[in-house]
Amino acid sequence: MTRYVGEADFRHDAAAGIGVLLVNLGTPDAPTAASLRRYLKQFLSDPRVVEIPRLVWWLILRLVILNIRPKRSAESYQKVWTEAGSPLMVISQQQTDALGQLLAARYRGPVHVELGMSYGRPSIADGLERLRRQGARRLVVLPLYPQYSGTTVGSVFDAVAATLSHWRWVPELRFINAYHDNPVYIQALATKIRGYWQQQGPAERLLFSFHGVPQRYLVNGDPYHCQCQKTARLVAEALHLDAARWMVVFQSRFGREPWLQPYCDHVLKELPGQGVKSVDVVCPGFAADCLETLEEIDQQNRDFFLGAGGERFRYIPCLNADPDHIELLADLAAANTNGWAERDGEPEAQAEQRRLTLQRAQAIGAKS
Repeated sequence: MTRYVGEADFRHDAAAGIGVLLVNLGTPDAPTAASLRRYLKQFLSDPRVVEIPRLVWWLILRLVILNIRPKRSAESYQKVWTEAGSPLMVISQQQTDALGQLLAARYRGPVHVELGMSYGRPSIADGLERLRRQGARRLVVLPLYPQYSGTTVGSVFDAVAATLSHWRWVPELRFINAYHDNPVYIQALATKIRGYWQQQGPAERLLFSFHGVPQRYLVNGDPYHCQCQKTARLVAEALHLDAARWMVVFQSRFGREPWLQPYCDHVLKELPGQGVKSVDVVCPGFAADCLETLEEIDQQNRDFFLGAGGERFRYIPCLNADPDHIELLADLAAANTNGWAERDGEPEAQAEQRRLTLQRAQAIGAKS
C-alpha cells in the first residue's frame, strides 16, 4: 500500500506559501574515490543521462566505469575543493540564500527558497520536503540550466514528479524548462564579459563553451544544441562582436560515440597554429562554477592552449551569486508566480480569511 506524506500536518488556517526550488546537478560529499563512486553510480544510472539499453549499460557501468573512474575523478575534485567544500555546493547555497532574501523583500506573503540536487545531497526530494513542511502550497521549480536538455532539465522533472507522486496534497506547480534567450540573462552574461575586458582588454577570440551531449540526442529531437547557439549569438550581438571574433565549442565528452562539435579541447589545441595567441573562455550553460569550469576549462584546457603555442588564456567565471544573476533568478521566479499573490489580496485580508476558514471547519468537526 502506498503511503502518502502530509496526512498529519494539514491546518485549515495555514497560509498558502510560495516555494521556489533551485536545482543543480550535484556534487560528491568529499573528493575521495569512495564518495565519487557513490555519486557517479547515481549520476550515470539515470536513463536520461545515458541512453543505452539498460542491461548493456549496467554491465559497462559496474564492471568498468565504477572500477576506474572514481579515483581519477577524485583527483580532479581535489584540485578545486575548498575549505568550505565543493565549489558548486558553496555557490549554490549562496544563490539560494541570496534569492530567498530578495524574494522575501518582494512578496507580501510567505515565500521559501530551497536547494535540491539531481544527484548527491541535498536531493530534490529533500528540498521539496523542506518546502512542504514550511507550508509551500504553490511551487516553482527552477532548474539552473539556461538551455534545455533532456539530460538535465528532463531529469529534474522526472525527480520532481516521482517525489510529488507520493504527496497526498500535490501543490500548484510551475516548472521553468529554459531561459536561454531571456534578455536579463543575456545582459548579465554580456556585463560579466565586458567587465573583464574593461580590466585587461579582450582576447583575439572569445569561446562560448557548453557542456556536450551525444550527437544523436540532437538528431532525436533534443533542442539543447540550438539553444546554446542562440545564447552565444545573442551575447555576441550584445557585445557587438564580428563573427570572426567568437565561436561555440562543446566540452566534457565521455565515451567513444560522436558528441556535439566542435570539441573545446581540439579547438584550443588548433587555434595557436592558426595565429590566435589569446583566448577568453566563458561557460554560459553553467550557473555556478564547478569541476567542469574550474578544473576542466581553467586547468586542463588552459594547458592545452598554452602548450600548443598560445600566449594568453583567460577563463571568465560563471554568473555564480553575482547580483545580476540573483536578479535574473528572482525575475524568473516572479514571472512564474504571476497571479498567486494577487489572487490572495493583502496580508491582513488573508489572515482574516484563514481565521474564518478555520472557524467554519471546526464548526463541522475539524480539529485544526
